[in-house]
Amino acid sequence: MVRMIAIVLGTRPEIIKMSPVIRECEKKGLDYFILHTGQHYSYEMDRIFFEELELPQPKYNLDVGSGTHAEQTGRIMIGVEKVLIKEKPDVVLVQGDTNTVLAGALAATKLHIKVGHVEAGLRSHDRRMPEEINRVLTDHISDYLFAPTEKAKQNLLREGIDENKIFVTGNTIVDAVYQNLEIAKRKVNVLEDLGLKPKEYFLVTAHRQENVDVKERLKGILKGLKLIYEEFSMPVVFPIHPRTQKRIKEFGLSLDGIKVINPLGFLEFLQLEANAKLVLTDSGGVQEETCILGVPCVTLRDNTERPETLEVGSNILAGTKPEKILESVKTMFSRENSWKNPFGDGKAGERIIKTLCQVICI
Repeated sequence: MVRMIAIVLGTRPEIIKMSPVIRECEKKGLDYFILHTGQHYSYEMDRIFFEELELPQPKYNLDVGSGTHAEQTGRIMIGVEKVLIKEKPDVVLVQGDTNTVLAGALAATKLHIKVGHVEAGLRSHDRRMPEEINRVLTDHISDYLFAPTEKAKQNLLREGIDENKIFVTGNTIVDAVYQNLEIAKRKVNVLEDLGLKPKEYFLVTAHRQENVDVKERLKGILKGLKLIYEEFSMPVVFPIHPRTQKRIKEFGLSLDGIKVINPLGFLEFLQLEANAKLVLTDSGGVQEETCILGVPCVTLRDNTERPETLEVGSNILAGTKPEKILESVKTMFSRENSWKNPFGDGKAGERIIKTLCQVICI
């Protein structure tokens, strides 16, 4: 008997990390559909993103847009519920830690539809982060927890989650990096476009609410980037997030020594990331990608839900104080990139679908 899978996603990182799962559904000819909530961008803006990654377009688009956490989560739940009642899928897959993940999981659970959480068990142990709340709640209402690592599994077990619900699959970001780098090689040449040479520039991303919405923290990051430029005389390339740009203007901060560029498509960014000497970021996904790509990473945060990157030596926590950022970059600049990728072998998407096939008899 053929069963149906609903893949619920709403942000570009979710599309990226779900891309191997979608490709596996396509490969196996499974009955599935994609529901795009439009949490970050309108569907029209993301249509190009699906095309760029050579993925099928979503069947449903909610276009919920921005708002407070409660407004956004509520709108997503209402929209997802209507689709689930109409389609009656056997399982709903969500990925990560966004409001889409929590709202999708809640809507499904209340309709007695099974929930699979891709990338379950990550913990920063910082409940001030909205992402941590979303992760914890989603894990506790999910039926199938696809943990990327053994460490993530242990987090779930410590919280009393039934071991029979947990499946260590590796992280789909490994599959996504390998698969999408191949697509990037065919489609883009961003280094040439920006006049950069491999391993002769730093790459920066900063977008998290707890960093960019706090003047002192954002000021510290920008001062740290200036110190790096002065120390190493290498371009510090910063594809700037609209939220970050807005706050820099509001706070009256300067961008001395920083090569600011417009946000990039994922393929361009992945290519830029793969060829950087070092990456500075507050993104969880970028910490994973750099680890997989063999590129040293300095994380502009006080904690991380990717402790595996710290343990293997691909990443270091710098916080947002300028001198600590510079010191961390000096540490990582000379580090050998001989660490072992802890996130799996690039077959997580295959394992997730294989597990679902076994547990819901697709």
